[in-house]
Amino acid sequence: MSFRVCLCGAESTGKSTLAPRLAAHFGGVVVREYGRTWAEAHGTEFRRQDLRTIADGQIATRLGAEMDAPRLIVEDTDIVMTCAWSIMVFGFADPALAAIPATGDMYLLFTPETAWVDDGTRLFGGASRAQFHATIVAELARRAIVPVVISGDWDARFAAAVAAVGTVLDSSGRRQRRRLS
Repeated sequence: MSFRVCLCGAESTGKSTLAPRLAAHFGGVVVREYGRTWAEAHGTEFRRQDLRTIADGQIATRLGAEMDAPRLIVEDTDIVMTCAWSIMVFGFADPALAAIPATGDMYLLFTPETAWVDDGTRLFGGASRAQFHATIVAELARRAIVPVVISGDWDARFAAAVAAVGTVLDSSGRRQRRRLS
């Protein structure tokens, strides 16, 4: 069974950059952000059904990665982020999205002190960025998920993520055995 690390955070906080680095470090695989691919193809004028389609696509992509049974899957977003997007875009959590369980084994929450970059798919720069971060924090809390907070410059973020995942996995990507005292 794969150990799943889900990356959460506002736009431009390093999730998509760090995901492949973290996976490579531990010999895992990356499940890329399906929503970005969808937005690049269809635009960012989201309807409720679009976010449901994105959630389904993200889940299907993860399930496809799980078929190969890697020891580690680094998921660049999951249902937590899709629900947060729903709240930011529509002002409320779509009940269909809110009902989908979050299933990651570990959540890394990236703080928004990094520079925001407009790449054509990002919507929440400026003052909206702090609101997006707060929305993600609230969604994690609603789901009773206690994330590992990742902050600092790019090197500090990578080191913190490696340290967090390393508490569970050894450098070859295997789960560490807990010693009984």
